[in-house]
Amino acid sequence: MIVGLDIGTNHIRVAIGELNDSGGIEIAGTASRKSAGLRNGVIVNIEDAARAIKEAVESAEQTAGAEVTKCAIGIGGTQIEGLNQRGITPVTEPGRPPREVTRGDIERAIDNARAVFIPQDRELLHVVAQTFTVDGLKNIKDPTNMMCARLEADVHVITASKTTIQNIKRCVSRAGYEASGIMLKTLAATQAVVHDDEMDLGSILIDMGAGTTDVLVLLGGAPVCTVSIPVGGNLVTNDIAIVKGIPVSAAEKIKIESGCCFIDNIEIDREVIIPGVGGRDPELTTQTELCTIIQPRVEEIFSMVRSAVISNSNIRRLSRNIILTGGGAQMEGVVECAQAVFGTSAVRIGTPEKLGGAESEYRRPEFATVIGLVIANKNAVQEKNSRKNKKLFSSEESGKKENLLTRLKKSFF
Repeated sequence: MIVGLDIGTNHIRVAIGELNDSGGIEIAGTASRKSAGLRNGVIVNIEDAARAIKEAVESAEQTAGAEVTKCAIGIGGTQIEGLNQRGITPVTEPGRPPREVTRGDIERAIDNARAVFIPQDRELLHVVAQTFTVDGLKNIKDPTNMMCARLEADVHVITASKTTIQNIKRCVSRAGYEASGIMLKTLAATQAVVHDDEMDLGSILIDMGAGTTDVLVLLGGAPVCTVSIPVGGNLVTNDIAIVKGIPVSAAEKIKIESGCCFIDNIEIDREVIIPGVGGRDPELTTQTELCTIIQPRVEEIFSMVRSAVISNSNIRRLSRNIILTGGGAQMEGVVECAQAVFGTSAVRIGTPEKLGGAESEYRRPEFATVIGLVIANKNAVQEKNSRKNKKLFSSEESGKKENLLTRLKKSFF
């Protein structure tokens, strides 16, 4: 049994997966519950957050008919930082002929790349190999068995706030569970919603949360840029609440039920009831009027994402694939709005594919992170077992294609 836990600003989501006889994964249970004790993706009250986590996990346990003891946890928000580094290692000594590159040589090159100064308040989360250079020959995916004298590794290093990680582990422990591993949310979502060809050609994954908008840029099958914008769907909700003079809870309900962020998508301008406050009578508005409040804010968020990606990477033209996940990806017109801001028609909603099992509630963009955590943890378990088998049967080849997760230097274990 493999459990994914996504602790978001507005919702806590859980997915329980079970390995079947063929080595695949089946989703046995999911749950989504309101968050507590969080603000903009950061835990501000340990006890409230732990209680909300326990309620969410127990709900998923009832659906799956299983007992959870440990969870793989997603982490995101502005406390995440990504950095591209290069490591170099000699494969042969000076004056000696080149020899074949071994896995040990690759590990040394990656280790040298990760030898970057990390402040004491930060913790290394992932080191993902991008490409290798073999004696000046660039963009090699796997240099194993190539003849080489000097090997270089380009990697993407991801770090997180040490305090944030400790608070997350403390919450999960207070709820009665063990943290089996912590993984970047967008990296986990990639496992669930991004196809191999999209990773190779280049894609931008945008996780539209309530408190933050997390972004991962993929190129050549590996991440090249990790950024987070400190605004999300709650900003849209607050705009509606301020303009219409209603509570945030009522504004959130109206946004979910009647919100649209691209005015050209509105074919029938239906009426929307704005609830009365303090004895005031309810009033009527239209979906078009709501859109004039919502659309500028969503466009601003996408523009902030675009600027952040350009300033933190070498990418200048963003006519690449855009994949939208998270709760904000459910809003009507969000695809068209992203197409207008990024100047590309290659925008889609990232929905997890059907994995089997009786549960189908997870096939929505807000479940991309937890489903990705289940898939990634399953792959990590199988990779660990494969390494054990290779030690027992050293002549046996796995024959499996190396994917993004197997290129993580530091993962769940």
